[in-house]
Amino acid sequence: MSLPTVLQGRAHVYARAHINTDEIIPARYLNVHEEAELAKHAMEDIDVDFVKKVQPGDFIVGGEDFGCGSSREHAIWALRGAGVKAVIASSYARIFFRNAVNNGFLVLECPEAVAAVQDGQTLQLDLEAGVLHIHETGATFTFVPLSDFAKAFLAEGGLLPYLVARMKGGAA
Repeated sequence: MSLPTVLQGRAHVYARAHINTDEIIPARYLNVHEEAELAKHAMEDIDVDFVKKVQPGDFIVGGEDFGCGSSREHAIWALRGAGVKAVIASSYARIFFRNAVNNGFLVLECPEAVAAVQDGQTLQLDLEAGVLHIHETGATFTFVPLSDFAKAFLAEGGLLPYLVARMKGGAA
């Protein structure tokens, strides 16, 4: 697999700091493991209409310490199942960031994005250049570049596919 170099989608902005994993996917759904089922409840404790608004390829823009709280991969699965292509936040809880990379889900740090991006705007992410572009305003911002290690995980679809490819002698 290869990691796309340019992504485009609409922004869903949740600028509040400390959005936790219980808000991304409430604990009452932790007995579910299918992404499509989890997706029906993604972000519902923050925005009951989120799943009606989100389209495949959209982005979430979040504030500081996004994904704090409990370590739960369900939060990643719910967002991915809902069609979210990436989360762009000021910063992440370390365990959320690691769970995202391990699950092949794109998370980028761009502190300036929270103040600049408005809900519904079209964003373009150039992963090679490390640039976020807002179509409606023409504004551009650089984001913290992905490490080569994170890119390798993301290109393979996460930790497990990465390890399988290495065991089979694939590129890594």
